[in-house]
Amino acid sequence: MKKTYKIEVDCANCANLMEDTTKKTAGVKNAVVNFMTQKMTVEFEEGQEPKAVMQAVLKACRKVEPDCEIEI
Repeated sequence: MKKTYKIEVDCANCANLMEDTTKKTAGVKNAVVNFMTQKMTVEFEEGQEPKAVMQAVLKACRKVEPDCEIEI
């Protein structure tokens, strides 16, 4: 399952770091962060609950950029 979320990210480098961090999060099959559109597309692994996975993604992204916001 793929879902797209609105994300607040300050720079393209941070967007790349968040994309890499998200891809490493348990339950995430693939992720793309687009700095220009301020959107994050996440493909979840089979049987994963998107809301629970996205809480972990948000926590991981805040390690990259502490004021990061993702509309879950």
